[in-house]
Amino acid sequence: MSGIDVGEELGARAAQARALSLLRIRSRALAVAILPAAVAVVLFAAGAQGHLAGPAWDTVRWTVLGVAVVVLLVTVLVAVSVARARPAMSPTVPVPEEGAPDLYRLVRDLADRLDVPAPSAIALTPDCDSWLEDRTHRALRRGAAPAEGGEAPVLVIGSPFLWWMRVAELRAVLAPVVAGTGPSAHPDIAAARRFVRGLDASIADAAAPGRGAVRGAPLAFAGWVSRLLLRACRDHAAEMERCVAAAASMRAQTVDHGLRIAAQEQVGLAYAGWDRLLTRVALPAWRMGRWPSRLDAGVVSALTELSRRDRLADGFALRLGERPACDLLEEPGVADEAASLLAARLFHGGPAESGPGWAPVDWQQYPDEVVDRKWRTEAARLHRVLDTLGVPRASAADPAVPTLARVMEHLSGSGGPGGPGEELAAGIGAAVAREEAATPGHGGPEHGGPGHGGPGSGAAEDPLDLWGPGPLPLFPLQPPRTGTELLADHVAAMVCCAAVDTAGAAPGLDWLDGPALLVGGERRADLATPVLSLVEDGDPDPLLSWLAEVGVRSDKPVRLV
Repeated sequence: MSGIDVGEELGARAAQARALSLLRIRSRALAVAILPAAVAVVLFAAGAQGHLAGPAWDTVRWTVLGVAVVVLLVTVLVAVSVARARPAMSPTVPVPEEGAPDLYRLVRDLADRLDVPAPSAIALTPDCDSWLEDRTHRALRRGAAPAEGGEAPVLVIGSPFLWWMRVAELRAVLAPVVAGTGPSAHPDIAAARRFVRGLDASIADAAAPGRGAVRGAPLAFAGWVSRLLLRACRDHAAEMERCVAAAASMRAQTVDHGLRIAAQEQVGLAYAGWDRLLTRVALPAWRMGRWPSRLDAGVVSALTELSRRDRLADGFALRLGERPACDLLEEPGVADEAASLLAARLFHGGPAESGPGWAPVDWQQYPDEVVDRKWRTEAARLHRVLDTLGVPRASAADPAVPTLARVMEHLSGSGGPGGPGEELAAGIGAAVAREEAATPGHGGPEHGGPGHGGPGSGAAEDPLDLWGPGPLPLFPLQPPRTGTELLADHVAAMVCCAAVDTAGAAPGLDWLDGPALLVGGERRADLATPVLSLVEDGDPDPLLSWLAEVGVRSDKPVRLV
């Protein structure tokens, strides 16, 4: 027996031991619940045989019987609450087998090589991670009978992996994940996981708002009992999962061992590119009610750009000649669009389907439909706030036209607390808050719209259904912006509008940094510092020098939306 086999066996046995500890906690809880009933049976049996006779013992017998009935009713209440509670599933895009036969074939071949059960299905998540997810509770609620030891779990794959990784790299990354189906099939481990997930779901169900007093009180009590049991289970459950992961990792050592290190490097790189793409590129579009419909394809462009800029990434672009993992899908574009919409909902909020004020945008349209529109919307908001503050227009010839000079004159010499800069920042912050509150679905309290199924699935079920009617986004990307940050963004937007209208500049897209100003076809990334000097210190000289270098006329009118 090799060292790998011994390590795997030890990990599996440790996981099973922890699972048995969890099941013993469940058995002890049940034993405590039926103890009064058992005592009542003994007392009544003794009375029937002429023992423990007399009025006092009759009182004891009936008292214990009453306690037993109450405890059994409470036990049934808690058991039903745990059984009926729906554990929160990860929001994913289902991938049916007919939509990705090659991907299913790769996963099944991998399971055969690892000698473990194949996952029951595959789904995509708009994140850089992969895992197995047991959805037995959902199957039981639908009336399906689970196989012995539980149903095979669903394999959830990070959608950016499919576009950035090559097929061999994806197989190496998925090997330790798929290997986890082996321990998942063990009856004790499957039962222990169902028990823990049921407790967790019961606690969440009890904490859900909008319960009436009649229904809320029993659920609150069931949640309290579940919380006690879960506290007793926590350490055993964490150790069981650690042992399961260790055993799966040891089993996967025999598959693509030499490629796994390189593949893990690609995981880290994909995560960095995905994070930059979401926060710098997608977020500005989401805030405008537009959602980029090809985020995963954008990862490839972002990381290719990174390989061009960073000498440490030399050679990564050569990988693009190999077969990408997204080729394993029949319709990669449909899958990318579904994952992109789910990402928009998870990280920003918004309806489940396109509609007025929530429309997809292609990368080719991004500069004109997102960048230019973002700049002009923010510039218009800036001038509206200036109007509210009573700041006069800068153009004597036509007082109605907006100019950059008006903004600069108002902010010049306003450094320090309490100056016009702070007043303007507060006004912009209030205006942004009002507009966001008036836009349902985008980070607001409504999910909006029907569900959006996966590629080719035709499913009408919303992947966020099990998360309840709580507010979106579930996972906000950034904290709320401060007034100074908002003011700097708006002033920079006004400068960009002036550059486009008076100096022949153009809006552009930088795959790593988002909206970009192109002057002579080249990106100008040096605008932030002079804008901050004006906003924070009231010093217009750095910005005036920048405008002169680019050829921007601050006194000329700017087109707004």
